[in-house]
Amino acid sequence: MTTLTNKLKEEYSAHIDSLQQRTKQALLCEKIEGVVIHSGQEIKAFLDDNAYPFRVNPHFKHWLPLIDVPNCWLIINGEDKPTLIYYQPVDFWHKVIPLAESYWGEFFHIKVLTKASDVDKLLPYDKKDFAYIGSHIEVAKALGFEEINPEPLLNYFHYHRAYKTSYELVCLRESNNLAVTAHNAAKKAFFSGATEYDIQQAYLSAIGYTTNETPYGNIVALNKNCSVLHYMTLDKVAPQTHKSFLIDAGANFHGYAADITRTYSFKRDKFAELIARMDQLMLNAVEGLKPGVSYVDLHIATYREIAQVLVEFDFIKVSADTAVESGIVSTFFPHGLGHHLGLQVHDVGSFMADERGTHINSPEKHPFLRTSRIIEAGQVFTIEPGLYFVDSLLSTLKDSKNSDQVNWEKVDSMRDFGGIRIEDNIIVHQSHNENMTRDLGLN
Repeated sequence: MTTLTNKLKEEYSAHIDSLQQRTKQALLCEKIEGVVIHSGQEIKAFLDDNAYPFRVNPHFKHWLPLIDVPNCWLIINGEDKPTLIYYQPVDFWHKVIPLAESYWGEFFHIKVLTKASDVDKLLPYDKKDFAYIGSHIEVAKALGFEEINPEPLLNYFHYHRAYKTSYELVCLRESNNLAVTAHNAAKKAFFSGATEYDIQQAYLSAIGYTTNETPYGNIVALNKNCSVLHYMTLDKVAPQTHKSFLIDAGANFHGYAADITRTYSFKRDKFAELIARMDQLMLNAVEGLKPGVSYVDLHIATYREIAQVLVEFDFIKVSADTAVESGIVSTFFPHGLGHHLGLQVHDVGSFMADERGTHINSPEKHPFLRTSRIIEAGQVFTIEPGLYFVDSLLSTLKDSKNSDQVNWEKVDSMRDFGGIRIEDNIIVHQSHNENMTRDLGLN
């Protein structure tokens, strides 16, 4: 048995205990007997017999690392051993995934389902006291569920998802380990002069992935394409000159995501100096990620430091305070500092003040924040400040009353480089932060 498997086995029992306790408390509050969690099912493309890639229900994979098997179900009441209904059809058209022995199997009563439409024979007979959790509402109604994704129940689960168990942290470290391996392969491909497409293939090949196995579509951008925040095109022709490279790409382990971004300059030039400065800024933000601090306040502090970078590199003609007050910093940094990370890349519960789901609004001047929650130990975040030279945003700024605050000659000299984003994945502990990305060797 490998060291990683041993770690998973050691921590899994406590993970299940924690989920059982959360479920029991949630069910008591809502006066519901139990929950039935649907892994999901394949969805066919319109007017086609081909299905979209299967994405498992995150509530399902919270309990066990089955991420590629549709038509499975969990029956949970917070006290008794959960029941797993495992779909294993007789099928000669498609590969059937057998139920292998694993560290998690002993924690479930397992019932095998050979025909998806027969699942009602294995579900609770009287469903009025059970809530369905899943995306297939028509299936839930056909089976007789009346409580379907009840909001108070989901709010409770989503709020507590922010607090990761030790088992979850093992999974997140391993997803970072995979992503770091792939990022290093992509970096090597860039400096060898590869195309965006070939860099993507180097990334996937390094960890044996297909495109559908990444937790989100990789962003692999060269030169000016780095200014497109969600660039997905993957040019197959190399640019005449390699100037810059931005890669935002992750990995999955047992359903837990890594989300890492790096930016590189092909030469040791002014853009390379700007990357180094933004890297230090990112690490400063990581240092500020402390229990009791509002993530909003950390974003605003970083926003001001980006204003200072604009001053240092002579991109603006005014002070950092003036740039913050006028809002021109948002042209160069148009997104939030980061987000919660876990079973989903942008994990749930990010705007909740409590387990009832009380919403914490983002500040009016920072509408693109992905979390407004108070930082606490046991939570996992990305930190990903950016500085971009986006033509459309710069055009709007140039036509505005604040145009004279910008040194346009300096800004224009950076347009062909596109922009910079640097992103690490951080576990917040009570006494310190654990930077999984850096600890695993990606600088």
